Amino acid sequence: MTSFNRIAHPFTITTLLLASASAPAQSSISISGLIDIGVYRGFDKMKHVGTIQRSNIAFSGSEDLGGGLAATFKLSHRFDADTGQPEGAGSKPFWQGESTVGLKGGWGSVRLGRALDAVWANDWAYDPWYNFNRIASPAWQYWHFNYSSDRTSNNGSAEFGRLSNGVFYDSPSFGGFAFHFSGAFEDSAGAGGGTGNNAGLSLNYDQGPISLMLAHSKNSSDDTVSFFGAKYSFGDLSLMGAYDRSKFEATSDSVAKVYTLGATYKIGVAELKAGYGRLDVDGAKSKFFGLGGDYWLSKRTSLYVSAGHNQPNAGDDTTAYGVGIAHSF
Repeated sequence: MTSFNRIAHPFTITTLLLASASAPAQSSISISGLIDIGVYRGFDKMKHVGTIQRSNIAFSGSEDLGGGLAATFKLSHRFDADTGQPEGAGSKPFWQGESTVGLKGGWGSVRLGRALDAVWANDWAYDPWYNFNRIASPAWQYWHFNYSSDRTSNNGSAEFGRLSNGVFYDSPSFGGFAFHFSGAFEDSAGAGGGTGNNAGLSLNYDQGPISLMLAHSKNSSDDTVSFFGAKYSFGDLSLMGAYDRSKFEATSDSVAKVYTLGATYKIGVAELKAGYGRLDVDGAKSKFFGLGGDYWLSKRTSLYVSAGHNQPNAGDDTTAYGVGIAHSF
C-alpha cells in the first residue's frame, strides 16, 4: 500500500538543470524505500522467512517550472526481500507501487498513470499498522473485503488497491479539509458485466489531534466501497476506529461490513499497538485481534513483534506471530 512513504526518510540528490538560456530551473530526484524481512508462523500454520510488511524502492522527483508550478514523477517497485523476486512475480507489473507523471501548484496536484485509488491511498491513518502488516493488522485482514480497484488487471487476477490508466487529484488543505479524487479515464468492460470506469473520492480532515475520513469508490465492474475513519490523539496515546462497507456486484450480490478499533501508545523509542476487527459477510461473522510493538534503533531502523488471532465464521481459529526488522532509506 504507498504506504512506505509514511515512514521513509529519502536521501535527496539535487541538481540544477538549464531550462532556457536565460533562466535555470531547479530539479530534484529522491530515492527512497523500505526493506522488511521477518521470521514468522503464518495463519497457514507454516513457518516462514519473508516480508511481514512490504519491501520497495521508489524514484521520485520534481522540476520547478516557475510561477509556482512544478512537474512531478514517481516510479515505485515492490519486491520480496527474502528472495529478491518482484512482488507477485509473473502477475503484477514491475512498477507495481506507482508509475505517474504530473503537475502540482497552489491548486493541488494532478498525476496520470498507475497509483493507489482515493480510498486505499488515505485509509492507512486509521489502523495501528497503517494497513501494512500481514500478521497483526485487522485492516489488512478485513478492510474492503468485497472490493478491488480492478478485478482482472493483474494478468487476470484482482488488483486490490491501484488503478492503471488513472487520473489522480489531491487538493491543498483548506482549514484542515482536503479532498482526493481517483478515476480510470478509459471506459472498459468490467468483469461481471460492468461497463463503466473507476471513480473514487475521499474527503479528509486533519487538524490538531483530530483526523477524519469519508470516502467512496466504484470500479468498472460496479463493485462499490464506502469508508469512514476517525482518530483522536492526546499525548502519546492515539485511539482510532473505522467502518467499511463493500459490495460485490454479481447475480447474487454480496455485502461485507467491517468495524475496526485500534490504539497506539509511545514509550520513548518504542510504540505499542493493539487492534480489533469484526467482519460480517452476508450475515456470516468473523473476529480478529492484533497485538504488536515497534522498537526504533534509529530514525530509519526498527525491530518489531507482531501477533494476530483470527476467529473465522467457519473453520478453526488460527494464530500467527513473528518478529522482523525494517530499514527505510
